[in-house]
Amino acid sequence: MVRGRVSTAVLILLLGVTLPAGAQEGPRAEARLAELGLELPTLSEPFANYVRAVRSGDLVFLGGHTECEDYTTGKVGKDRTVDEAYQAARGTALCMLASLKAEIGDLDKVVRIVRLVGMVNATDDFTEHSQVINGASDLLVDVFGERGRHARAAVGVASLPVNITVEIEMIVQVED
Repeated sequence: MVRGRVSTAVLILLLGVTLPAGAQEGPRAEARLAELGLELPTLSEPFANYVRAVRSGDLVFLGGHTECEDYTTGKVGKDRTVDEAYQAARGTALCMLASLKAEIGDLDKVVRIVRLVGMVNATDDFTEHSQVINGASDLLVDVFGERGRHARAAVGVASLPVNITVEIEMIVQVED
C-alpha cells in the first residue's frame, strides 16, 4: 500500500476516477494557514443564546462573528481606519474558520465558501465597506484558492453589539 497524497491529475490519468468536489491539490487548508503565519484562535462562549454554526445537509451556516480574541471596537470613518477595519475583518474570518473546524472537524472538507455577509460599523458618510470586508474575502481566497471565492454583501450599519467594528456571517458547502 502506498501512503501519502496523490495528485488529482495522477488519479484521473491512472485510475480514470475523480476525487470528491472538496478534494484539492496543493497545500491543505491548515497547512496554508501556517504558511501565512496564522493559526486558528481558541473559541470562547458566544455572547448570547445562539450557536456559532449550524449544519443542514452539505451547508454550514455560520452566525455573526467578530474576532475571537481582542476584538476591535469603534466606527470606521471616526474611530478606525479602513486598514484597521480590514485587519478586523481578516481576524473575523480566522475566527469563523475556527468555528467551522469545530463544526466539521477538518477544513479540508470545505467544497466552497458560498456566501459572506459583512457588516461594518461606520459613520453615515463612509463608503468603503467593500474594502473593509475584503479583509475576510482575501483571507478565504488565500486559504482555499478558487474554492474560497464567494458571493458577498458588504453593508454599513449604524451600530453593532458592544460597538464591534465588523460582524460577518458565512455559508459554506462541505462534503457530506
